[in-house]
Amino acid sequence: MKIRNLSEQPSLVSQYMAELRDVARHGDRMRFRHNLKRIGQIMAYEVSREIAFARTEVTTPLGIAHCDVVGEQVVVGTILRAGLPLHEGVLSYFDNAENAFVSAYRKYRPGSDDFDIHIEYLASPSIEGKTLILTDPMLATGASMELAYKALLTKGTPKKVHVVSVIASQKAVDFVAKTLPGDSTTLWIAAIDPDLNAHSYIVPGLGDAGDLAFGEKD
Repeated sequence: MKIRNLSEQPSLVSQYMAELRDVARHGDRMRFRHNLKRIGQIMAYEVSREIAFARTEVTTPLGIAHCDVVGEQVVVGTILRAGLPLHEGVLSYFDNAENAFVSAYRKYRPGSDDFDIHIEYLASPSIEGKTLILTDPMLATGASMELAYKALLTKGTPKKVHVVSVIASQKAVDFVAKTLPGDSTTLWIAAIDPDLNAHSYIVPGLGDAGDLAFGEKD
């Protein structure tokens, strides 16, 4: 699996990441969602540099221009609910993309920090032979990403997979590298953090992305 870590060189992503992490800004849900969306847009541009383009002729008022346009069918998938702003950012750059949605949530075992990941909803077109961009802002253990990908495989086998995320633990990066097809998968990440706490939240991380974007769950 190829890893493209945008934190290796300072850029506008660094600014947006600082705001996402800053607990003093966590009361501003609109700003939090907007920064996730902007990171999604930047990553969409970066992903576009590794997909195929096709040369076409475009008629201008003064003649014919030879232009390059996206030459692959892209499917943008997300893991509900936290992935929605990131998904929106990616989709805003891939105008003709199809869309897929997977629900994945942690179901904790009574009296324990241990949990199982449950998949309860899937809405997806065929992904057979297409380029799948799978978005999820947080890769804590990597288990949700693995199960979401396996659920999507019921709709076909993609030609290439681009995993777009904001923060991952090193454990999740290693896990995804083992469980997703290494020869056709690229991980796009804005930061890799070293640790997980007892609840399997990324440290230092930023907290619960879903709650910060949409409000706390009951």
